[in-house]
Amino acid sequence: MPDPARAGALIYARNLECLSAFYQTLLGMNVLYRDADHHLLGSPDAQLIIHAIPARIADTFEITVPPMLREEQAIKLFFTVSDLDAAQATAQALGGGVCASVQEEPGFRACNAFDPEGNILRLRMQVP
Repeated sequence: MPDPARAGALIYARNLECLSAFYQTLLGMNVLYRDADHHLLGSPDAQLIIHAIPARIADTFEITVPPMLREEQAIKLFFTVSDLDAAQATAQALGGGVCASVQEEPGFRACNAFDPEGNILRLRMQVP
């Protein structure tokens, strides 16, 4: 197992394989470690732990298609991508989507998106 990163995030998943594949593909992350309940994903920028929700809890709710967005969560992760348009299309192709128009920010173009379980994330691309 690789050394732990100094920072990262943990995302709980009802469908571990699906959510892991989403972040691997969208962000170009590699699986650094996996077991039945965890996938540790890494890139030069970040590490994500995708953690399976225990079955006794996961069995109490469903993920709809499209997913119900978790818009009132207390935290929103952001990720810098090299091509915002391609990232938006990838998110949609993998069962997530885009939930806001692109905004211009100092040094970035950005938008809110969501993963296949409805978690909101921010995608941003650096611009000159």
